[in-house]
Amino acid sequence: MSNENVADGDVRRKGGLGQRIAYACGNLGQAAFYNAMSTYFVTYVTSCLFVSYSKALAAQMIAVITGLIVVIRIAEIFIDPLLGNLVDNTTTKWGRFRPWQFIGGLVSSVLIVLIFSGMFGLVNVNTTLFIVLFVITFIVLDVFYSLRDISYWGMIPALSSDSHERSTYTALGTFTGSIGYNGITVIVIPIVSYFTWTFTGAKGQGQAGWTSFGFIVALLGLITAWTVAFGTKESTSALRAKAQKNGNPFEAFKALFQNDQLLWVALSYLLYAIANVITTGVMYYLFVFVLDEPAAFSITGIIPLIAGFIMAPLYPILNRWIPRRYLFTGGMVSMIIGYTMLALFSSNLPVVIVALIFFYVPAQFIQMTAILSLTDSIEYGQLKNGRRNEAVTLSVRPMLDKIGGAMSNGAVGAVALAAGMTGHATAADMTASNIATFKTFAFYVPLVLIILSLVVFWFKVKIDEKMHAQIVEELEAKLASGEIVDDEAQVVEAVEAADDEAQAVIKN
Repeated sequence: MSNENVADGDVRRKGGLGQRIAYACGNLGQAAFYNAMSTYFVTYVTSCLFVSYSKALAAQMIAVITGLIVVIRIAEIFIDPLLGNLVDNTTTKWGRFRPWQFIGGLVSSVLIVLIFSGMFGLVNVNTTLFIVLFVITFIVLDVFYSLRDISYWGMIPALSSDSHERSTYTALGTFTGSIGYNGITVIVIPIVSYFTWTFTGAKGQGQAGWTSFGFIVALLGLITAWTVAFGTKESTSALRAKAQKNGNPFEAFKALFQNDQLLWVALSYLLYAIANVITTGVMYYLFVFVLDEPAAFSITGIIPLIAGFIMAPLYPILNRWIPRRYLFTGGMVSMIIGYTMLALFSSNLPVVIVALIFFYVPAQFIQMTAILSLTDSIEYGQLKNGRRNEAVTLSVRPMLDKIGGAMSNGAVGAVALAAGMTGHATAADMTASNIATFKTFAFYVPLVLIILSLVVFWFKVKIDEKMHAQIVEELEAKLASGEIVDDEAQVVEAVEAADDEAQAVIKN
């Protein structure tokens, strides 16, 4: 790992092509990893993990495991800012963020193979021991994945303080993230089916296939994380060099809650994330149990994959002329149209495909606007509170994604059980009540959340490109004039004051 960090004070300049490519690669594996965990792990649990159990016992175990996942992820919501504080206070010759790409990528990759293997068959040997080890493994996995995710997005301010340059890095990460996230959706069934047949000779999606899937995701995650660790260089600007040290976790939490723009952006994104992940999490059941078209399920990966190729590179171009507030609004309106069509015509495949286009196409615009708004709130908080918290601030988005993932895991498990979409059930077994239950959780509830997200963003989020540029100029002017005192100066003043007090005591 190169120990060279750029310290020329000009963090606004464009990054090199190699660094941009390396950074972009990171989210390819990271997004694939996230989709595997937030969506397809629960699919694996409900369809394969307990297939050797009786139907009643399998239902109980599915409820236990999905319930534990929700509890663990909600509990870890409070850990993410602490992990962000840990990253913010990391000081190494390789920088603040890159070491966590190396460590987080390694540990999380090893552990995802473990959970997709049923703890290497322990699930069929000792149920109690399996649950205990699963909880421990899942917690450790989630912590190290979070460290990787936080350090990845937290690195953007270390690469540039210019809002448009940041949008370039964000666009690159979102572009490859779209490929990774949606690519998993395209290949999951073919991969699981192929390796199930290769190792067992059986058709369908068996344990051997899911274990192989976990291994492929792990390998991709490790390679891409290490690409970021070895292929990027953190820069030092005046804003970063003169920022106060980030202090203890309590000060980090205080800084978050004093940043009103951060909180409003977070609330808007949280409502979107919960809606989006719940719906994408149950798409498998839509095609298998409602449409009875499992072979067409790959459409849910192909559409967003193509959309990502087009929309992610298009965002920074459009953003030069169109404020991101309007890009966000247009995306939300498109999703509302998609949800309405899905709710009304969920049994019509051609209409569903059109609805999915409206649903998936604006995802990059919405997510990139949220990420950039959160990133720009770093300088807003620094100006308002006198404290710069990079990783802590940007740990908010992974934390919100984790909440969304927890809600998705819980919703998928609940829908599967309530609608009878588990084990060996088929579309022919579905009743009108089953379908109504599915549509309520999959479409109607998320539609309400999307509308609320748009309302919050439009009326409460004020930080935009123009406001951020003014904040940066004001910060630089205050730092240059000494109005904002850096850490070293504060330490010297404190030492001098202590010496003066000591001399006074001696004289008395």
